[in-house]
Amino acid sequence: MTFRSHMDIAMDEARAAAARGEVPVGAVLVAPDGKVIARAGNRTRELNDPTAHAEMLAIREACARLGAERLPDHDLYVTLEPCPMCAAAIGFARIRRLYYGASDPKSGGVGQGPRVFSHSQCHHVPEVYDGIGGEDASALLREFFAARR
Repeated sequence: MTFRSHMDIAMDEARAAAARGEVPVGAVLVAPDGKVIARAGNRTRELNDPTAHAEMLAIREACARLGAERLPDHDLYVTLEPCPMCAAAIGFARIRRLYYGASDPKSGGVGQGPRVFSHSQCHHVPEVYDGIGGEDASALLREFFAARR
């Protein structure tokens, strides 16, 4: 099977989140056959829910759609490095691979900060690939926050 990035779909979700006034982060969950199972953008403000990050929403949607609590052999594409909460959920969901775009030195939980997957309490560690579409994701975030300052 040839690698195909689904980051373009995640970026579409991030742009839609920005248009709603949400921090522009998008996520896409992909099945082993390459089909998109779920996609989401941040909705914390819209839903008045601090857990409504793109990753969490995509994981919830995929689990509901598949009738399963775990997503082994599934891949997650997200435009920004997941925070510690989302990284923990990714581990609990047993996601096979995590691809993320921009690093998040302030709030990241994978390559920055607490590095959730490096702890012995972490029951599952996905394969992690960073920097996929990172320049575009970083630019979108910079533009979003510059417009609010």
